[in-house]
Amino acid sequence: MKYYQVEDSNSTEVNHNVFAWRVDSLYDKLQQFYGTQELVLKANKLDAIELMNSTSLPERILALRRILSEDPTISLLPHSEDLAAETTALEDLFSEMYTRRLIEEDLHHSIQQKMDEKHNEYIQDIKLQILKEQKNSPENAQTLKKLGRLEKMESISLSKSVLDRLRPTAFSEIIGQEKAINALVAKLNTPYPQHMILYGPPGVGKTSCARLALELAKETESSCFSKEAPFIEVDGTTLRWDPRESTNPLLGSVHDPIYQGARKDLAEEGIPEPKPGLVCDAHGGILFIDEIGEMDPALQNKLLKVLEDKRIAFESAYYDPHNERIPRYIKQMFEQGVPADFVLIGATTRGPEAINPALRSRCMEVFFEALKAEDIQKIVGLAAEKLSIQIQEEVKELISYYADDGRTANKLLVEAYSIALNQYGTQQGPRLTVSRDEVYEAIQNSRIALSVDNRASEYSEIGKIFGLGAYGYRGRLLEIEAVAFPSDAPGEGRVRFNDTAGSMARDSVFNAASVIRGQFGESIYNYDLHINFIGGGKVDGPSAGAAIYLAILSAIKGIAIRQDIAVSGEISIRGRVKAVGGLHEKIHAARQAGIKKVLIPYDNGEEIKAKDMGIEIVPIASIQEAYPHVLEQTPAASPEQA
Repeated sequence: MKYYQVEDSNSTEVNHNVFAWRVDSLYDKLQQFYGTQELVLKANKLDAIELMNSTSLPERILALRRILSEDPTISLLPHSEDLAAETTALEDLFSEMYTRRLIEEDLHHSIQQKMDEKHNEYIQDIKLQILKEQKNSPENAQTLKKLGRLEKMESISLSKSVLDRLRPTAFSEIIGQEKAINALVAKLNTPYPQHMILYGPPGVGKTSCARLALELAKETESSCFSKEAPFIEVDGTTLRWDPRESTNPLLGSVHDPIYQGARKDLAEEGIPEPKPGLVCDAHGGILFIDEIGEMDPALQNKLLKVLEDKRIAFESAYYDPHNERIPRYIKQMFEQGVPADFVLIGATTRGPEAINPALRSRCMEVFFEALKAEDIQKIVGLAAEKLSIQIQEEVKELISYYADDGRTANKLLVEAYSIALNQYGTQQGPRLTVSRDEVYEAIQNSRIALSVDNRASEYSEIGKIFGLGAYGYRGRLLEIEAVAFPSDAPGEGRVRFNDTAGSMARDSVFNAASVIRGQFGESIYNYDLHINFIGGGKVDGPSAGAAIYLAILSAIKGIAIRQDIAVSGEISIRGRVKAVGGLHEKIHAARQAGIKKVLIPYDNGEEIKAKDMGIEIVPIASIQEAYPHVLEQTPAASPEQA
């Protein structure tokens, strides 16, 4: 029997001895649980050796607390009135530890027993597999030779494409699209990013802008994009919908075990295998579909469903939910679908009317502008810096005549650079110089025509005027001419109009005839009249009506027309100038051709007024308002009109 010092003189000796016996019992059980040597090592590690050997009961209890809690920082001695609670807590702690040890030992024993039972079976299976592999190896001298050839091919690589090197790597390198960049970033770099459709001509930076916007969003704390957010890019022209659903790279498909050949082990069990598509690859990031307007309408509708549900569902007649052999991941894909939560960014060179209206309603729209001549020149200068070459100053202007987008401009410069490099080598020093001669040779090699067919002139001409047309995202200067000769007999004149211009342009001729007769009391059938669109081509809309009228009026009255002004607008039979579309592209084409002033319909004035178009814009409501701007001498109206 050990005797202990008691700090509390009011405690009875009997109660004290009871607590001492319980503490001694705990030490005995710990010794059995850990073993004497391990217990000593553990106590020494926890700084509890001296406390264990103490004659003070509270200190021995403190040692137990450190050992059972594995915490050497416990230093508070229990008071005499707390001995009962402390001893009970230590007993509970030991009981829990002991029970856990028993459960772990029992589990380990069960596992070991199961492994022992399966050991011989596993060994036998491994032996059979090794024998099978050794016996049925698919490799032979020929296959190994072909493998070696493939590995040699992998070790050979050329440098990156020069056009990849010239691809914009910062927003400052995307020229002429400041408004579009700000709009795109504002819609993407936010806690609530939005689906978008980017409209604009090719080669102006739509794809590069989307890539850079995602990288910017990844660095923003409030953004929902993670650092690993993917940017999945695909061309919409390559996405075709198979009504049999046997393959669908965009949405995914199911490989059935019979015809398409699911994974071998699945096919043997008759289990279909879902193959997620690009919408799942883009989960958590951006799915960029270039030329989205070329996608199959049915596929666009299916994409809408994914945007709504934010997951893709799979179905198969071969799927049996009660088949216990189906892996859990396949069961989950069939029963819950696969997440497809991404931001869709579509790009197109077509107009908004070519996009599915339901898809447009779910997407914000961003419009990229056609590039101006000065924008092309900046792009050429930037590309020259990246290629570490010098260019003659007139090279920029020359390329801007033949290219109206950044990609074409870069291709011309690269072609000219290659010609200069092969012609001069290192003779010019460390920095090669590209001149006009190499650019002209590159233009001839590529069979590139002038991006501006017609150019403004400072001279005036009778019966000739510039109209404006637009196709896609490109404008075009329309050169319209008219000649008038007195007919052999009054009222029996003939009107000739080139049929290739189309029926709407022909209708504009007759509208013009009505206006001339109403304003001047003169019939165009008093003349043999010939109207021609120089260069041919079909005019899809009525926007050349005002220009056709002015050309006819100039030919009949013999009044010269300024050749540095262009006109766009539909003309009504009452002489009103009606609104038209595609004005941004038309004005850009006029500016490229050196036109100084453009007359547009008054109703289009609001959409142009707030923009700096780099050219004088004059809105007109009636055709009479065009006379002072276009005609060298304003024609006199009939007394009724006056």
